[in-house]
Amino acid sequence: MNLNATLIAQFVVFFILAGFTMKFVWPPLMKALDERAKKIADGLAAADRGKADLAAAEKRVQAELATAHEAGMQRIGDAEKRAQLIIDEAKQTASAEAARIIADAKAEADRQVEKARDDLRNQIAVLAVKGSEQILKREINESVHADLLNRLKAEL
Repeated sequence: MNLNATLIAQFVVFFILAGFTMKFVWPPLMKALDERAKKIADGLAAADRGKADLAAAEKRVQAELATAHEAGMQRIGDAEKRAQLIIDEAKQTASAEAARIIADAKAEADRQVEKARDDLRNQIAVLAVKGSEQILKREINESVHADLLNRLKAEL
């Protein structure tokens, strides 16, 4: 066997194998590698989109939290104002009620004083009649001298 013929035969077999590999083996391998590279690129792009979406969601959450905090503070402020109004109304109602009770008490005291004065006048009139009776040593007829007694009451 000749070395050149063996070498040429090996070249031919190599080129046939290389051609077969390039035509039938290489395209499915390249296709699989390209699909794998595309999946990796899509995965990286999805991860980037996920990060961007996460950042946007965090911003929205922060904005919502700030809005909720403001709304909560506003409600607390409104509740405090309402509580102060209720307290003020209660104070005004209590003041009005106290003034009414004081006025009623003064009116009742005035009625009691007037009643006491009337009772005192009546008692003085009776004492004056009894004193006059004893001075005169006779009885004064109350029905006859009613006008005199009424004037005496008015003067007292």
